Amino acid sequence: MSVQTVNMKSLRTNYGSGGAALSSGRSFAGAGQSFSSRSAFSTRSRAVASFPSGLKLRPDGGFSSGSASSFGVGSGIRISSGSVAGFGGGRLGFDTGFGVGVGGPAMPTITNVQFNQGLLAPLKMDIDPNIQIIRSQEKDQIKVLNNRFASFIDKVRFLEHFLQEQTTTRSNIDAMFEAYIANLRRQLDGLGNEKVKLEGEVKNMQGLVEDFKTKYEDEINKRASVENEFVILKKDVDAAYMGKIELEAKLVALQEEINFLRSVYEMELSELQGQIKDTSVIVEMDNSRHLDMDAIVAEVRAQYEEIANNSRAEAEKWYQQKFQEMQVSATQAGDDLRNTKSEIAEINRMISRIQNEIEAVKGQRSNLENQIAEAEERGEMAVKDAKQRIRDLEEALQKAKQDMARQVREYQELMNVKLALDIEIATYRKLLEGEELRISSGGGTANIRVMSSSSSSGGTYGHVTNCITQI
Repeated sequence: MSVQTVNMKSLRTNYGSGGAALSSGRSFAGAGQSFSSRSAFSTRSRAVASFPSGLKLRPDGGFSSGSASSFGVGSGIRISSGSVAGFGGGRLGFDTGFGVGVGGPAMPTITNVQFNQGLLAPLKMDIDPNIQIIRSQEKDQIKVLNNRFASFIDKVRFLEHFLQEQTTTRSNIDAMFEAYIANLRRQLDGLGNEKVKLEGEVKNMQGLVEDFKTKYEDEINKRASVENEFVILKKDVDAAYMGKIELEAKLVALQEEINFLRSVYEMELSELQGQIKDTSVIVEMDNSRHLDMDAIVAEVRAQYEEIANNSRAEAEKWYQQKFQEMQVSATQAGDDLRNTKSEIAEINRMISRIQNEIEAVKGQRSNLENQIAEAEERGEMAVKDAKQRIRDLEEALQKAKQDMARQVREYQELMNVKLALDIEIATYRKLLEGEELRISSGGGTANIRVMSSSSSSGGTYGHVTNCITQI
């Protein structure tokens, strides 16, 4: 603690028949400064002392003020007063002692007063020409002390206002962070609900994927069976086509054979006719018997023609039957082939559609998984951020509490200093009023000794002692 000491010059005053000598030095303690003060008044002829309104006269000739006081009259009168006051905030003690010596006639209400007559003898004292300068210096010092006291009051008000602002700011910060935490919790709940919803959708999608996978496997099996049937039908078609080719070859062979037989028949018939024409037959005519050769030839021709026609008809009929059977088989095979091709195309389209749906479902599943992972990551980051902000806020709140406690301690110390200064000012005011009353009443000199000391530490204030003594 820095210490500053102010010493005043000695003041001596001579008043005609009486004289007064004043020496003073003051000391104050508070807010980092220390002042020491001692005042002494000596009087020979007469002294007047003023007391606070709280002084009471006792039957034995003494005065009481505060906790203890005494007043004695004799050749040397001594009045002492001591008081102790305690104030809250930390621990504050205040002690005051007054000692005043009075010589001269006693008050009318006080009896049995003995005093030294030598004290009433006038003294020859010269008036100090520097008394006005010293008084002006005292007034300046009182003004300086008043200004310091006003600055202390302003600082106390500033600290009170600062504490109020800190309290308001802290309450606003608490409300703001509570709202922010509530918002984060709502977001976390929303993300949790969205996560549950997405998990349900993922399960549904997995079920759909399993169903489509089963359908896809069934379609693959159907496709394999249809392909097998197609291979079998293709073999049958190939066999039917080969049979058709063989039948066409047989038909061509039969037509050639028919043509050959027809040509052979015509050649034989022409040869036979030539032989009949070229042959000269001598036939003995039996007039009793008639032979019709034309009828016989016509009959034979008719028989051969009938045989040829029957053979031709049978061949054509067999050919037509086989051709119709081959056409029916080819038509049926073509229809089966077209149906099989249409079924295969439909199955291929269905497989392509199912594959596209499976790819789309896989893409949706991957997107949902990515969204779930991103949502979980965002939720974890939000929770971590919220926890970090809560920790930062708790640290800031703890720091604000520590700052507030420190400011409260400083405020308490300032209040203690203010209280000590108030007590000092009240004490000096009473002393000055008593001095002015003594001077105005033309009283003698008084030896007044004022000792004051103060100390403060962490909200605990020391004690102040004032003592006024008459010798």
